[in-house]
Parts: sequence; C-alpha cells; structure tokens
Amino acid sequence: MNDDDDDGSVAIYMTSGPATPQRCATPFYMASIAAAMDNEVSIVFQIDGVMLMKKGVADELYATEGGKLVIDFIRDAKEADVEMYVCSAALQLHNLTEDDLIEECDGVVGAAWMTDVGLDANMVLMY
Repeated sequence: MNDDDDDGSVAIYMTSGPATPQRCATPFYMASIAAAMDNEVSIVFQIDGVMLMKKGVADELYATEGGKLVIDFIRDAKEADVEMYVCSAALQLHNLTEDDLIEECDGVVGAAWMTDVGLDANMVLMY
C-alpha cells in the first residue's frame, strides 16, 4: 500500500457497451472507490463503450436484473469527481456527435491524449 502523500492516478478504458450489460457497472464502481481513496481517476470510453455516454442509453440499462441503473453508477462516479471522456474515433464509429452525449461526459479526446493518460497512470484497468 502506498503511504506517500502523493495521490495516485487511475485510468480506466471502457470498451464494453450495452450489448454486455453485466460489464457496465463495475468500471464506475471501481472509479468511485479509487476517487474516494484520493486518486485522480479518468474513464475513457472507446469502441462500444462510447454508447454508455449516449443520451438515454444508460437510463434504461441494468448490469444485473433487480440492480440499479447504469446511469446511477455513472452519476455516483461523477459525484466522486471521476472524469469521463469519449474517444473521437468511437464517436465516428457510432455516428455520434458531442451533442449526443450525456452531461456527465467531460469531452472528446484523441489517441495521443489516451496514450498519455495510460502511460502516466499508477493503475490502468480495462473493461
């Protein structure tokens, strides 16, 4: 365990989307925990993961039957100061624009930004 005064950083790359709902809550839960532990946390949505940032999608998606909505996991992470970004190429892949994204999304990023975040992170998680 790191006892330094320096906070760590966690980069989470989310490629799973609505087609695999069982994979859509854990990244936000882990991000919230990491942020609560004073880490800087960024989630980058790539490939089908970008669909979780599309307006209306997470509002109707459950990771497990009887569980809470994925949008609630997203809002919990946002409340914990997790930053959320979408990959510009993934937006194009799904014919989306920034106007299609939920307010919890912090912006659109490219490959160089995503690479820098991963290289600088103390921990990288992929879902």
